[in-house]
Amino acid sequence: MRAASDEDGGVVSEINVTPFVDVMLVLLVIFMITAPMMQSGLDVSLPQTKTVDALPTESDHVVLTIRADGSLLLDEDAVADADLAAFAQERVVTPNRLLFLRADETVPYGRVVRVLGMVRAAGVQKMNVMAEEEQPGGDQTPGARP
Repeated sequence: MRAASDEDGGVVSEINVTPFVDVMLVLLVIFMITAPMMQSGLDVSLPQTKTVDALPTESDHVVLTIRADGSLLLDEDAVADADLAAFAQERVVTPNRLLFLRADETVPYGRVVRVLGMVRAAGVQKMNVMAEEEQPGGDQTPGARP
């Protein structure tokens, strides 16, 4: 069998890319199968905040507070769960103000999510979460990464 040659009589060498493409497709399939499995098993430690932005002026925002006992305050007024949607509609949606959520660190995550759901059902689309700035040398959450 003769090697391929060009018009000048020199040897032309070509790389056969078919095996390369086959290997790449097999690797792609392997990564597509294993990637979802790796994501579901991740152990996540949420970071602490090192910077805090200043709040806008008093008339531009409303603060929703969830106390440690689970009770709600809209600005400084106590609000029952059943009345939260109406108050949020009246104070946040209609005047087009920002809503800031401030929850005690001991409040269960499920309670925070339920309150956020109630506020979203009232028509509030943009919400902000408040946090305190991390103090140097302060306690870190167990398992938190530096």
